Amino acid sequence: MLNESAQDNERAERREITRRVIAGLGNPGKSYSGNRHNIGFMVLDRLAAKHGLKFDKIMFKGLVALGEIGGSKVALVKPQTFMNDSGASVGPLLKFYKSTPADLLVIYDELDVAATEVKLRKSGGSAGHNGMRSLIQHLGTQDFARLRMGIGRPPGQMAPKDFVLQNFSKGELAEIGFAIEKALDAVGLWLTQSVDNAMNRVNASERGSGAEK
Repeated sequence: MLNESAQDNERAERREITRRVIAGLGNPGKSYSGNRHNIGFMVLDRLAAKHGLKFDKIMFKGLVALGEIGGSKVALVKPQTFMNDSGASVGPLLKFYKSTPADLLVIYDELDVAATEVKLRKSGGSAGHNGMRSLIQHLGTQDFARLRMGIGRPPGQMAPKDFVLQNFSKGELAEIGFAIEKALDAVGLWLTQSVDNAMNRVNASERGSGAEK
């Protein structure tokens, strides 16, 4: 049961203006921390460090960092539910801050995007990604922005489920660090521009021209 001080803090949180919610997907625990599947967590850790935010709250089965980025109040969340149930954390957090799916950006690994590329979309299906499937089910819509972090396809006959649970190799880490920096730029654009403008700029920089719808 919450003590009086904790209850006051909770009421204060509810009185705050709508927050932009940025969710990075991954699996909790040290054994998963270097996995390709955890690049969403990696991006959020770097984003929080860059802006002096700390994951010092546990809310709705997620580690949460609150603060301001680009003039917007934000809640960064790393669900601790394991990937397949990510929506059970993100959905309630969105409701708590009276935010809508339009206020949500989800960052996750994508097999169908070339390694180290970053793609921004404003909606879409799960494309077989279990974390995204869970989010769509809990939110009741697929109309929310997502930042797809390319990890490429598994080599040879390796199963995708085994590939995503492998750690990035030492040789890949420098390139992944570069991709994460691109992701931070993309987050800044999403926070400060319309989603269409942000998408055009992010995706055009990856492909040289055009935009992904």
